[in-house]
Amino acid sequence: MSKATKPTTSTWAGKTIKYLWMAFFGGLILFILFVWMVSINFLGLFGALPDFKALENPESELASELYSADGVLLGTYFRENRSPVNFEDLSPNLVSALIATEDVRFEEHSGIDMMAMLRVFVKSILLGQDAGGGSTLSQQTAKNLFKTRTDASQGILSSVPGLRMLIIKTKEWIVATQLERAYTKNEILTLYLNTSEFGSNAYGIKTAAATFFNKTPAELNIQESAVLVGLFKAPTYYSPVFNPDNSLRRRNTVLGQMLKNDLLSQEEFDSISKLPIELDYRVQNQNQGLATYFREIVKADLLKWAKENLKSDGTSYDLFGDGLKIYVTLDSRMQRYAEEAVREHMSELQKAFYKEMGNREPWIDESFRVIPNFIEDAVKRTEAYRLLKVRYGDNTDSINIKLNEKKKMRVFSWDGERDTLMSTMDSMRYYKKFLRTGFMSMDPHTGHVKAWVGGIDHKFFKFDHVKQGKRQPGSTFKPFVYAAAIENGYSPCYSVIDQPVEVYIPGQPTWSPSNADGKFSYEKMTIRRAMAKSVNSITAYMMKKLSPKIVLETARRLGVTSDLQEVPSLALGVNDVSVFEMVGAFGTFVNKGEHTTPYYIDRIEDKNGNVIQQFTPRKRPAMSEEHAYLMTYMLRGGFEEEDGTSQGVPRTLRDGNELGGKTGTTQNASDGWYMGISKDLVSGAWVGGDDRAIHFRSWTAGQGGRTARPIWVKYMTKVYADQSLGYTKGPFPRPDRPLSIEINCDRYEQDSQRFADFDYDAKKNDF
Repeated sequence: MSKATKPTTSTWAGKTIKYLWMAFFGGLILFILFVWMVSINFLGLFGALPDFKALENPESELASELYSADGVLLGTYFRENRSPVNFEDLSPNLVSALIATEDVRFEEHSGIDMMAMLRVFVKSILLGQDAGGGSTLSQQTAKNLFKTRTDASQGILSSVPGLRMLIIKTKEWIVATQLERAYTKNEILTLYLNTSEFGSNAYGIKTAAATFFNKTPAELNIQESAVLVGLFKAPTYYSPVFNPDNSLRRRNTVLGQMLKNDLLSQEEFDSISKLPIELDYRVQNQNQGLATYFREIVKADLLKWAKENLKSDGTSYDLFGDGLKIYVTLDSRMQRYAEEAVREHMSELQKAFYKEMGNREPWIDESFRVIPNFIEDAVKRTEAYRLLKVRYGDNTDSINIKLNEKKKMRVFSWDGERDTLMSTMDSMRYYKKFLRTGFMSMDPHTGHVKAWVGGIDHKFFKFDHVKQGKRQPGSTFKPFVYAAAIENGYSPCYSVIDQPVEVYIPGQPTWSPSNADGKFSYEKMTIRRAMAKSVNSITAYMMKKLSPKIVLETARRLGVTSDLQEVPSLALGVNDVSVFEMVGAFGTFVNKGEHTTPYYIDRIEDKNGNVIQQFTPRKRPAMSEEHAYLMTYMLRGGFEEEDGTSQGVPRTLRDGNELGGKTGTTQNASDGWYMGISKDLVSGAWVGGDDRAIHFRSWTAGQGGRTARPIWVKYMTKVYADQSLGYTKGPFPRPDRPLSIEINCDRYEQDSQRFADFDYDAKKNDF
């Protein structure tokens, strides 16, 4: 090659620069073309982006929230436990920690931080160093909101090695810039905190602050804010619960970022970084907090409502994702008092039950003999046994080995949960010995349920004994007999002799109930006193006078909805009923004869606060105002008559007050009841074993006055002591019109034509 044709250095440099510029502009054009194709999902190769409407109204699953009548959050229903907050609800400490750690130039960029991207390119790609992520808060918000990294968001080219992440990042860049145009910086920051996962089933900052520190986002201090911001890097690895050392290091890294960016002074850093992490950890679930049984009952009602009601777009409501706000009638203070009353009494009653039980098993027959194979038969009704049966078929030896195999488990006790080794059979035997309860309190005038305790601990005993459970009410059914008598012209002063009563039923054995103590006094007493003393013979006499049909119809009208048999023994409460319907029925007496079905859901709002459904109580006249007042007078007899079954109620409740009440105990003391009324509240309590065969051996120890009434006493004492509730002592209001029946028994004169002496002639008194 001649010297004249040899290329010069400057020529090669010029060509190199020219090619580099061509490559740069070519790459830029290709990149712009690539971004454009991604933005329109060209030929479906890249996966769809959210449309403008979705950007303006981003959807993420929001937990539905349940609020009490006094504005307290009782619980949430969720797949992802997430409740949104506004920017004004955030602690400045939290905002500073977030910006310093995740996006220090958040206020300067428009969704994409070119300096951060360049840093990542040089350090991570060229030098192989860890330079952290280059995503802005806007990009991370796009990822959270629109699930850009899920398979559902991918197109055909996403399966090509190396292209998937490039496509994802491109989508996040595009959406981030669109978010920046649609929202303010504060709104984007709030969206990010509301949509992020923090671990421990906490989604969103509101739930995270409550889960880890039992605080609202506005209450978070610097170190707590740093802990939560540190979780964004890896919620499990940096969990303060499961990996506290990692969490402490990460917290101090966040504090270091705040120091570096002048959001924290050196003195503050030195002081705070030495502090331990102090948690108040409580994972939100349906087994914790107030009204656990009630929340499950409401959930079932809400799921039914969601199926039957459609949104404006024709789709069904989603209780677990639509962020509904449900307002119920429960008062959180009264609910707390009810739960305290149950816990205080049932823990002591269980001790008494254990003491009476001694070394004997509590499942006994009518002759007080232990029922053989009781636990073996009970375990066959469990899910654990069903699964073993599927696995081993008829191989009973293998099934029995598994049922008796010891394993670690955490069990309930009144002294707190404890870890132990038990087999399935051991566990069944252990839990069957616990007494259960159901308690409900209602405002009879509005029908608002104010307190609901369905059992002793929802985590270990799921069955609700307020509405789901039904048991024999015993003598708490007697007021319906006397209500029928009052309606049929009998005065509370009508007198009957306590003596044996025989009721003849064609084709059936003669019914002749005995009194609780097995004796008859042969004393003449008013039916008010007879109900107050719970005398069976006089109730049977009134049933014979009236007929089972009339008593059944009266109970139905007053609010008892369970199946009732039209038989004489109905008078003594032999048919199963629920606490829920008994409280509603007794409420009719206090509410001047108008029955109001107990109700507990007041209204449902959407996530924006728009009322979707307003519920109203179902009311209907059930008896006259005079007759209702006479029944409150009858029920007062338990407190005012000699030997009344409510005489044991403390004077502190009775002084300056009119109260009514009725105890109930089934024949073998397997069920203890108490129904208590005041001018403003009607409440009911049931106590018994999981199975009717589980009960106190002594009828005296198992009677409702000892097992159930103390819950009502403790509850009412707490309610009256809290003046903020507005419940005061006082008399039941009398009807405006004068009573047509005399209730001053000293002046009462029987009408011999209307109230004939009892005729024991079987032929004349057959039903």
